[in-house]
Amino acid sequence: MGQVLHGSVKTTHSVRAELQRSQASSAELARRFGINEKTVRKWRSRARVEDEPTGPKERRSSVLSVIEEAAIVALRAQARLPLDDVYVALKDAIPHLTRSSLHRCLQRHGISRLPKAELDRPFRR
Repeated sequence: MGQVLHGSVKTTHSVRAELQRSQASSAELARRFGINEKTVRKWRSRARVEDEPTGPKERRSSVLSVIEEAAIVALRAQARLPLDDVYVALKDAIPHLTRSSLHRCLQRHGISRLPKAELDRPFRR
């Protein structure tokens, strides 16, 4: 499997490994590979040649507060209600709650789907 690189990447795994192994100066390596000296120093200081992940370290809502999320999770965990019922129960208490933000909250906490055994469906033969 090959590397997945975005369009403006200047270094590959092999170039990064060469930067880490080389005894040449940062300025010389920067000229040779056509990159900034700060990039050379960055890759020399790292132990691995893979990029570090970008973005937020922990997922959280930009709409709901921590207390509101806790209320949503508590209601879902204890009452085991479907998504629409949870939405109806909480929309008066949390006026800015939307169905999509509720669904994203439940997904973040791993409770977006109810177990099949607890769904209220008639038994079929």
